[in-house]
Parts: sequence; C-alpha cells; structure tokens
Amino acid sequence: MSDNSILNSAKYSTDTDEWYTTYETIAEELVHYEDRFKGKIVLCNCDDPFESNFSYYFMKNFNRLRIKKLICTSYCASKIDLIKNNVQMTLPLTDENGEPLTSKNGYVLEISRMPGLAGVEVDDKTIKDVLQRKGKVKKLKGNGDFRSEECIEYLKKCDICCTNPPFSLFAALFSLLVKYDKKFLLIGNQNAITYKEIFPYIKENKAWVGYGFGNMEFRVPSDAEPRKTRFWIDDSGQKWRSIGNAMWITNLDIPKRHQELKLTQKFDPINYPQYDNYDAINVTRVANIPMDYDGIMGVPITFLKYHNGFQFEIVGEANHGSDNEFDLFKPKIKGKELFKRILIRKINYEVD
Repeated sequence: MSDNSILNSAKYSTDTDEWYTTYETIAEELVHYEDRFKGKIVLCNCDDPFESNFSYYFMKNFNRLRIKKLICTSYCASKIDLIKNNVQMTLPLTDENGEPLTSKNGYVLEISRMPGLAGVEVDDKTIKDVLQRKGKVKKLKGNGDFRSEECIEYLKKCDICCTNPPFSLFAALFSLLVKYDKKFLLIGNQNAITYKEIFPYIKENKAWVGYGFGNMEFRVPSDAEPRKTRFWIDDSGQKWRSIGNAMWITNLDIPKRHQELKLTQKFDPINYPQYDNYDAINVTRVANIPMDYDGIMGVPITFLKYHNGFQFEIVGEANHGSDNEFDLFKPKIKGKELFKRILIRKINYEVD
C-alpha cells in the first residue's frame, strides 16, 4: 500500500488551511497543561520544524516541561516565509544528507535531548544551533501528509499530539487520534464541534473544549488575498487574519471542566419559549440557563466553554436535523429558524 493510498481528495489548500498559530496563543493555552507533558513523547504532525510555533514552543520548553521526546513532521507545500519569531534562520538549511531543504518533500524533526538545564527554557541561539545541526532534520519518503502511513507510524509512537491542523482536515486528524487512542490538544473552528466524527465524543465527555474559545489571530502566507475585515499587514510586512470562532479541543483533563456553572435565572415560559418541532426550551445566552428547569434546553454552542459533565448531560444538537444521529431537529420558534444549539439537561445530584 502506498503512502498516499488512504488520502482523500481534500488538500491543504482551502482558505483557512495555511493559517499559522502565534507563540502567544500556544503559550496562553498550554500553561494550563504543563504538568501533563513530563516524560511524554509529543507529536506536532502538521508543523514545519523551522516555521511552526508549535515546534518552537516545545523546543524552547523541552527541558522546562521535561519532555521525553519531540517529533515534528511537516507537509511539503507549506507557504509561510521561513522566519521564526525570534529565530531568524540562516539559509541554506540542509537535511541529513546535506541536501538543501525544498518544498517538494515533507520533513521530520526528532529531538530526545535539548542542551540546557532541566526546568529551564532553552534559549533561541541553542534552538537555532540544534535545527542547523546536520542530520537533525530528515527528509520523509512522502509529502508529510499526517494521514500517510509514514506519518501515522510517528503518530503511533506519541503520547500527546499538539497542533493546528488544516481546518478542512480537522475531522480527519481527530479521527486518527481517536483510532490510536492518543491524547491531544488541537486548534480548530468551533463548527467542528457538531461534525459527526467529533460530536459523539463531546456528548460522552471523551473530549471537551479547552480554555481558548473565541477570537484568535493567525499569520497567513504572503499570497493571501486581502479582506475588508479581520485582515491586516504589520510593520514587517507579515499578513494576518483572525477569526472569532476558533477553539482548543482536548481530551487532557483540566480543572475548569469540573467547575460548577452558577445558575441565577428562574424559568418563565414567556422568556423561554419552546421550539416548534421539539419538546425543549430555547435559552438565548449561557447566563440565562434557568436553575429550576429539569427538561431539555437548547443553548448556544458557547455553553461548551463552561460544560461540566457532572452538572449537565448533553442530549444532542439541533442544527439541520439530519447531520448525524445526534442532530435531533432544526431549531425553529414561530417559524423562524435559529442558529445551531447544543441540547442539554440538568443532572439532579450534587456536583463534586
């Protein structure tokens, strides 16, 4: 079977597939998980060793987090300029055979040791020296697509996968990680929550949203088309885009998913109308979830920022009414269609 035999027609080429995460976005989220990386093999499988801030973050914090091993694999068609935050790389860069790196191949970086002291960040000069060391970055046989057999072998070795996959392939990566029973911490679009490959795991408390949920900024390639909104060019000429519905999704346990959501509102049928086509009430804002209603409630997708599986049961979703077995109906009130909802019901016992 060839490396590309399991690939479908989707390519890393849609509008949001060449968006690169900032170091600050990664650091702000991972501060909540730092104790989870000790002694672990970390895989960044959508991340060029020289370009990705995921690669940079884990190299810089390799000793501080006491990581056992870091593996980064890159896709051949990456477009972003070869500039790395504080680590401006000096060309030419070469692979293990001394051949210059090209955009025709995928590459892999494997690090089992970083110079420096345990518990201390690695400085940028050291990171640059490590990356330029002959043999440290190796050419892959194929193009570096994370779905290829070659890259799946690296996935099998890891304990935690942490990356920002192409948004169009988010479900494909999620499914692979579930298949091989891996821990993960991923960036995606909030719409992915209702995908048929993902929603069942949200519903069963086998995956949940992290801390970052909302606006995120991303570097984009130099050939990215300008837009009227959420697009800008900084003083260095770097192009940027942002979206308001980004998210982190994970199956690493975090304190916030055990915090009880304080409810202050009381049920009133006037303020909480029923849907036309389902026995459930509509709740317009998370803050308006009534404390004294025991039936099914349709809440905004932002509810998942606060979801506690001991306090609420996720019954299903209301979207198109046909996306999957958990998409129970298309939400309407007095004939007016509403945006998708998460369907929840209170669990009536004491929260831990």
